[in-house]
Amino acid sequence: MDSFISKLFLAHQECSDCPSPKVIKQFFEELLGLLFPEYTVEKISEKEELSAKLDQLQNSFTSILSRNKHLFEGKAELISQKFFQNLERIYDWVHQDIDAMYAGDPAAKSRTEILRSYPGFYAIAAYRIANQMHRQRIQLIPRMITELAHSRTGIDIHPGATIGQYFCIDHGTGVVIGETTVIGDHVKIYQGVTLGALSVEKADADKKRHPTIEDYVVIYAGATILGGKTTIGKNSVIGGNVWLTKSVPAGSKVYYQAQMYHSDSAVTDLYIFKNEEDATS
Repeated sequence: MDSFISKLFLAHQECSDCPSPKVIKQFFEELLGLLFPEYTVEKISEKEELSAKLDQLQNSFTSILSRNKHLFEGKAELISQKFFQNLERIYDWVHQDIDAMYAGDPAAKSRTEILRSYPGFYAIAAYRIANQMHRQRIQLIPRMITELAHSRTGIDIHPGATIGQYFCIDHGTGVVIGETTVIGDHVKIYQGVTLGALSVEKADADKKRHPTIEDYVVIYAGATILGGKTTIGKNSVIGGNVWLTKSVPAGSKVYYQAQMYHSDSAVTDLYIFKNEEDATS
């Protein structure tokens, strides 16, 4: 038992001072509630109170960063300040995402409904916040935030992914967006979509491993798109359960169609249509 106690003590001594997931969750939830009053437990009624709350959260974030002195070398306050200076941009971009979800889902009766009940909102907001931290080279905390969203929504977005404006995730469960994925503007994806890597070798960690999705692409449920060299051209539609490891040109429609025979066997063919004329010819 003494040797076990010694192992535990050593682990505690060597552990990073980065706060636990509970501390990060509290900070993130308070920040989300400040940015979006529809999400908060109690809305703020005075402008001065709002300003004070913002200062309080910035100080909290500085304190969180300061606990890793060996990573930030006394720069925690400046890093925290820069993050909060970018909050307005994050706020505006998430509202654009909310607009995209509202416009893209006939079942959505209001933007308030999306804010209070849609997993896509929570996951995308978590990504936008975490991505800003990632771009500032803050370690671990961005991943903790997106994993918090992952555990709550089933949507796994790496904070290192690059995602444009007006991004819509409908339903969302099972969505995976890898670290080096690049997504353009006005892209819509459904549940079960994977934007992943062909290789999981550790030596490829610094390479672009995940696909590029250009503007105005729709990707339907269960589609899997893999590879850092794979590009889905703008205005394309990727059908459900499609498996892609090669690029497709702009304006393509890609889907599987199963043809049933009397023997009850099925043949599945992949169709790629460059445009509507190809589809009808």
